[in-house]
Amino acid sequence: MKKFFVLFLLSFMFSLAKAQPVLEGDWSGSLTLLGSTLEIVTHFSKDNDGYTGKIDIPVQKAKGLPLSKISYNFPKVYFELDVPNGLAKFDGAFSSDSITGIFSQVGFEGSFYLVSGIKESVIQEKKEEVKEPVPYKEEEVTFKNGDISFAGTLTLPPYPGKHPAVVMITGSGPQNRDEEVAGFKIFGKIADHLTKNGIAVLRYDDEGVGGTTGKSVDQYTSEDFATDVEQAVKFLRSRSDINPKQIGLFGHSEGGVIAPLVASRDENIAFIICMGGTGVTGEEIILEQSRLIMKASYVPPETINKDLNTLRTMLDNVKSDKNMDEIKKTMKEERLKEYEKLSENQKSQIKNKDEWADSFVQGYVKAFSSTWMKYFIKYDPKPALEKVKCPALLLFGELDLQVPPDQNLKPMTEALKRGGNKDFESKVFIKANHLFQESTTGSPSEYGTLPKEFVSGFLDYITNWLSRRVSPSR
Repeated sequence: MKKFFVLFLLSFMFSLAKAQPVLEGDWSGSLTLLGSTLEIVTHFSKDNDGYTGKIDIPVQKAKGLPLSKISYNFPKVYFELDVPNGLAKFDGAFSSDSITGIFSQVGFEGSFYLVSGIKESVIQEKKEEVKEPVPYKEEEVTFKNGDISFAGTLTLPPYPGKHPAVVMITGSGPQNRDEEVAGFKIFGKIADHLTKNGIAVLRYDDEGVGGTTGKSVDQYTSEDFATDVEQAVKFLRSRSDINPKQIGLFGHSEGGVIAPLVASRDENIAFIICMGGTGVTGEEIILEQSRLIMKASYVPPETINKDLNTLRTMLDNVKSDKNMDEIKKTMKEERLKEYEKLSENQKSQIKNKDEWADSFVQGYVKAFSSTWMKYFIKYDPKPALEKVKCPALLLFGELDLQVPPDQNLKPMTEALKRGGNKDFESKVFIKANHLFQESTTGSPSEYGTLPKEFVSGFLDYITNWLSRRVSPSR
């Protein structure tokens, strides 16, 4: 009897081991938090040191985000994702051929599930990303600014000669060379159009993004980014296929602040194009965009006023390097008041309300205390604009809530006039948002839901303006 029991136990353990699922491979599924569902794809591998993994979030165009603290002790599966807006934890277990469990982040709790393989929707998205042949030259290039090595793409007209060229300058935050936002490859589309019209285009990954070395961009300032642009221009001037007298700058958002800064100290810049550039200090931008975005989101006026007052205090503290303890206390009190207004279902997904409130406050304070933010809120772009002597094109979206034309167009044109610039032009595109898509409200929440294309006439307007100021080599 004892022998039979041992044999049965060994047989059972062997069959269990055979049936134990393998974690390695691709898994697709979704996470649900506060009633919202987000598609995710994970990739796990194993070596002698244990498991490694990455996660994709297709709707956010986030790919290959590294996972940490991966553990698998059947049936339990655990891993973490460390992102700026809060550590995300996945605590799950195998159930048949799937993994299900609890997803938690900054005090909120939701759920997630994964099944082996890649969903058809993700496969289709990958098919759509396959590049079609283009009627011009594409060259992978590198250039340096000090210890940082920049990786980029230079597109060139398909015929020989010294081509006019433009350096693309991204907006705030970590951006790749296409300045891809919610799947919309803004700079990729602009580069394609300009190159087809005889203008070479250099676009490159930001510091710490893609193939470019360096730290996170929030540890640099607009002044640092300006020196990156200067090195990019120097790189183009060194090439035999670029006309050194016809190199211009094309900046979007913060890039529209950096372009005038570079042109103000380099008289050989041929032109600048500011797409949603600013004409007032960063502090003024932040306050107005916050007001407009809250209004577009139907936030009650009294809440808007209260939040703006908190924001003003935060900005004052950052500018004067004051201790943040008092503002942290106030913000946590306000956050806990917001907790009481949540539905019972929402409250049930918050594991610890103090942790939930603290995580929000810490993230908020961290963002406003970065090196980049401290510089940005104080910087006034008008003095640099006054020194710009080359042709300038100022482009705005009527419904832009991030850099509203009513706030910025007039200060920019007046600064150019004061400096004696005789060749500048401005254009406000009707119904365009900050990405220059045709929009309904202009709210950033719409970006991912809109067609990934520019408002009608946008690209042609740019090339028509450029055709009167530069000459393609053919």
